[in-house]
Amino acid sequence: PGLIKIRLKFLNDTEEVAVARPEDTVGILKSKYFPGQESQMKLIYRGQLLQDQARTLRSLRITDNCVIHCHRSRGATAATPALPEPGPAVPTAPGLPLGGGTLMVPTVMVVLALGWYFRINYRQLFTAPATVSLIGVTVLVTFLAFGVYGQ
Repeated sequence: PGLIKIRLKFLNDTEEVAVARPEDTVGILKSKYFPGQESQMKLIYRGQLLQDQARTLRSLRITDNCVIHCHRSRGATAATPALPEPGPAVPTAPGLPLGGGTLMVPTVMVVLALGWYFRINYRQLFTAPATVSLIGVTVLVTFLAFGVYGQ
């Protein structure tokens, strides 16, 4: 009676159910479910980092079946993890780093291909400086592409 269930969700989409009282504080929740790792664990609820260890779950409006996102920061060394280590947030293919700028080079290549298509089919619209600029940008992007992917 009086207990609430909280879903602790990790970056690798694993979940654990925590049982707590509304009067429990963030610090109590951390120490109960992450013993020895309290300083490394970051708890996020509704997009806000729960930094104040003295705040109660009730004051944060955490109710039954709420989701708190958990992230273990890589700070000081700690004891063996009580829960699975969070994995990457984005699935990756072997050998291909998927980050924010991964699609930048292919996008620029498509834009350059369109530029060359229009240069060839509508040459009357391209002046000499525009053609020279297109050649220069193509050479620059080619060197950058080989520099990034040639490693």
